[in-house]
Amino acid sequence: MVGSIPDHVTTDGHTSYPRAIREMMGHDVLHRTNTYLNNRLEQDHRGIKQRYDPMRGFGTVEAAARFCCAFDELRNYLRPRRTTGEVVSLLKQRQVFRQRLGALQTLLQAVS
Repeated sequence: MVGSIPDHVTTDGHTSYPRAIREMMGHDVLHRTNTYLNNRLEQDHRGIKQRYDPMRGFGTVEAAARFCCAFDELRNYLRPRRTTGEVVSLLKQRQVFRQRLGALQTLLQAVS
C-alpha cells in the first residue's frame, strides 16, 4: 500500500542504506541485506536488463519510460496467467503463447 511503512526492507548492503532507512522509515523497520531475499524483484526486471545493457543505456528518462511501458505490455500479453488459482500446464502455456504471437505477427504485417 502506498504511504505505509513496511515491516522490513531488503537491500544489497550498501553502507548508506541503514541510515537512510532509519531516517525515512524509523527504527522499527528491519533492514535485511541477504543477497537471495531480493531475488523475486531481481528476476522480474531481468528482461529489461537484457535489453538495456546492449544499448548502453536509454539516454533519457522519457526513453526509458516508453521502453518499459511497451516491454511490460508485450510481456503481459504473451505470458499466460493463472486465473482464480488454477494452474496452467506448460503445454497450455506454450499453445497460448504461440496463438498470441501469431496474432501479434499478423497484426504487425497488416500495419506495415
